[in-house]
Amino acid sequence: METAKVAQKAWARTPLWKRAELLHKAAAILKEHKAPIAECLVKEIAKPAKDAISEVVRSGDLVSYTAEEGVRILGEGKLLVSDSFPGNERNKYCLSSKVPLGVVLAIPPFNYPVNLAVSKIGPALIAGNALVLKPPTQGAVAALHMVHCFHLAGFPKGLINCVTGKGSEIGDFLTMHPGVNCISFTGGDTGIAISKKAGMVPLQMELGGKDACIVLEDADLDLVAANIVKGGFSYSGQRCTAVKVVLIMESVADIVVEKVKAKLAKLTVGPPEADSDITPVVTESSANFIEGLVMDAKEKGATFCQEYRREGNLIWPLLLDHVRPDMRIAWEEPFGPVLPVIRINSVEEGIHHCNASNFGLQGCVFTKDINKAIMISDAMETGTVQINSAPARGPDHFPFQGLKDSGIGSQGITNSINMMTKVKSTVINLPSPSYTMG
Repeated sequence: METAKVAQKAWARTPLWKRAELLHKAAAILKEHKAPIAECLVKEIAKPAKDAISEVVRSGDLVSYTAEEGVRILGEGKLLVSDSFPGNERNKYCLSSKVPLGVVLAIPPFNYPVNLAVSKIGPALIAGNALVLKPPTQGAVAALHMVHCFHLAGFPKGLINCVTGKGSEIGDFLTMHPGVNCISFTGGDTGIAISKKAGMVPLQMELGGKDACIVLEDADLDLVAANIVKGGFSYSGQRCTAVKVVLIMESVADIVVEKVKAKLAKLTVGPPEADSDITPVVTESSANFIEGLVMDAKEKGATFCQEYRREGNLIWPLLLDHVRPDMRIAWEEPFGPVLPVIRINSVEEGIHHCNASNFGLQGCVFTKDINKAIMISDAMETGTVQINSAPARGPDHFPFQGLKDSGIGSQGITNSINMMTKVKSTVINLPSPSYTMG
């Protein structure tokens, strides 16, 4: 913390073009070393090999885009003149610009330990801040390699610090440290505890979701099935923006369920090294939690479209039909390859279930009627609504935010840069009013 504080003062005096140049260099080095970093992701968090490579490449692209965007956003200030406010002459000029916050504490999650780290690191650095990164316990080795790429690029010593360890052991020390000027956290409900302890520092938080997929009768059902499988089962469902509940009109439910079952039967299940579609979930406790939701649904009469199968942390993809609101899985986030289907008789019923959740990250609606789509989107209490596609965080420059228990503030490259700065004003007081061309 102390090292970061000292390094930040010098970094804030580094020209903006130089900060951008170093970020571009780090992005190139990151892409150059994509293979070993991706290998860490495969071994640490069981990410399929092809997805691991794409995460590292995407991260390099994010850093480069951040450098470009930062030069433009931070290169502009504002000039305000006093006579626009009633009762004032033009004798005051207010110059305002964006300045760094200081030390940013960045805490990414296990499922994207590289991409969701650089989405915090890039904006913090271009804005003139120093960083303390606390990577996830699983994913820490990949994060260390990623940080090394920034060091190889030539960033000043002490500017980017990486502190490994369990959140339960070092979390409170970091989040409550008086040297922290901003916290950017992605993860689960730990974020709610952080927000209560953090004090008066800006918070940027994304805390998970129960993303609903509302399917209308006029939807393209092949498109729906493909997106349910992609949205619900990519990376074994361990994504904040995964489809977590399907709310489908009764008249088309049977057709869609059959289409999804056929696609799930084709998914490969196994180790990440084999590029399997479904890989083991991150911990045994995660697998046990998922199993608890499945057993609760079984006891309460859900229809199992596949046999429930588990070997250690590896859970085979499972679609649960005829799920009712009294089942835990209708509301809780499994973070695994298990997806509930709730049959509805009206659009209003679907919107009501979506909005009754304590989460509000993303949602999606499938229909060929754009008017209905917009009206449903407006009614859904979520940070983003996707029309005719599964929820997704990217592209990384799009705004990304959650309502209710899903988060505080907004992410996306531009929003993150703005969030990691504050406005500083200097007012020039003239001895007498002065009017341009007057």
